[in-house]
Amino acid sequence: MNQLRVGLLGGGSWGTTVASLLSRNAPTLMWARNEETVREINENHSNERYLPGARLYPALRATSSVEEAVRAADVVVMGVPSQSFRRVLEETRPFIRPWVPIISLSKGLEQGTCRRMTEIIEEVMPGHPAGVLTGPNLAREIIAGQAAASVLAMVDDSIAKALQQLFRTGLFRVYTNDDVIGCELGGALKNVIAIAAGMGDGAGAGENTRAMVITRGLAELTRLGVAMGGKPATFAGLAGMGDLVATCISPLSRNHHVGFEIGRGRKLDEIIAEMNMVAEGVKTVGVVVELGRVYGC
Repeated sequence: MNQLRVGLLGGGSWGTTVASLLSRNAPTLMWARNEETVREINENHSNERYLPGARLYPALRATSSVEEAVRAADVVVMGVPSQSFRRVLEETRPFIRPWVPIISLSKGLEQGTCRRMTEIIEEVMPGHPAGVLTGPNLAREIIAGQAAASVLAMVDDSIAKALQQLFRTGLFRVYTNDDVIGCELGGALKNVIAIAAGMGDGAGAGENTRAMVITRGLAELTRLGVAMGGKPATFAGLAGMGDLVATCISPLSRNHHVGFEIGRGRKLDEIIAEMNMVAEGVKTVGVVVELGRVYGC
């Protein structure tokens, strides 16, 4: 497993965290657009903009060249937001070797097409095994060394089990699942519920209200997810309920933060303008409304 080489695209908080984890098990080269971020990772083993105070694994290397990041990679990991996912993948396509697995870290749905990220991988890079790593994974907790678990979902279980060892570290446990649809939708749909939960918290609602939002939210995302082809049991696991709870109750959650500030009476535009990270749920809301109409949920 140590002989596999990983190329990871994206220098945000979660992409950097996963790259740091991966570099413990395999040579990992991370791509970031910002030259200062690249320099900081290579020289100081940190990414203060997105993970202030965190120490990255020293073996992790970074580059501002997409080609350099992926040309020798045996596995490509996509850590970019959902709305730039297709564009970055298309830019990278000429440099990725045939049949290399491509794993998404994104928890969103593409506007306009309603596509999941693995569907985009299959469209842009046919023949490449596609997967998603998802679960209750708050980046700041994991980079600090706190225990967590995630799910690696791929149609081909043999590939998933081989890559499982690549992502797993001492306190970061990784399970496999062949329900790619369910796992991916769990991660995307819960962000919408997290905004609602945050709105309640920001408006001063109580614990009963929060419990209601989470529980009914789980019922609604399960109903839509199953209608779209996911398995009911998936939404009761880490990729569904687990991710939903963590995102709905944690002040570290970007989507909860957006909802909280809305609940306090602030305008969405000004909230987004002062954030240096993407809250996927903001873009996902409209897509989910459209999917609800299509599937009658």
